[in-house]
Amino acid sequence: MKKLFLLCFLVVLSGNFYAQETATTTKAKSEATAKKKKATADKAAADAKKESAKAKKSADDATAAASKAKKESASATKKTADKEAAKAKKSADDATTAASKAKKESASAAKKSADKEAAKAKTSADKAKSSADKAKTSADKAKKDATATKKSATKTLKETNEKAPSVPDKVTGEYNGKKVYTGPRGGRYYINKNGNKTYIQD
Repeated sequence: MKKLFLLCFLVVLSGNFYAQETATTTKAKSEATAKKKKATADKAAADAKKESAKAKKSADDATAAASKAKKESASATKKTADKEAAKAKKSADDATTAASKAKKESASAAKKSADKEAAKAKTSADKAKSSADKAKTSADKAKKDATATKKSATKTLKETNEKAPSVPDKVTGEYNGKKVYTGPRGGRYYINKNGNKTYIQD
């Protein structure tokens, strides 16, 4: 009986000892797990913090790059605008110069044309004056001829059978397109178509 009681006591004691050891082991394991979890959590937090810092840095870099790009784009746009403005100004200046040149050339051409027309008009006027002078001369000649004809018409003619002398007398005028000679005694005559003398009597 003592043996049985001793055996039971041993079983109870060993069970208690093992239970205590199990609880200690479980506690140690739990603490280790908690430490491990805490370390993992700390590591995760540190990693998250690093990632956050990295993301913040990336965001700052992106913002700086965007700002730089915006500045460069604005600068490039300004340069392009300045270039286009300079080009437009040059085109306007060229157009003004061309217009001025065309105006000068047009004025010069108009002056040349006017001078040419004036010269033509002067030539025409000179020709007209010359024609008028010729006409006046012709009129004067016609008047003279008419006067001479009238004079001739009043003269009486006396045709003779006297032949023209071998040595002609002095020519003193013209009558109806024929030469008028003055004889030794002062008589005036011309040679008719028969070769005879025809005296002109006033």
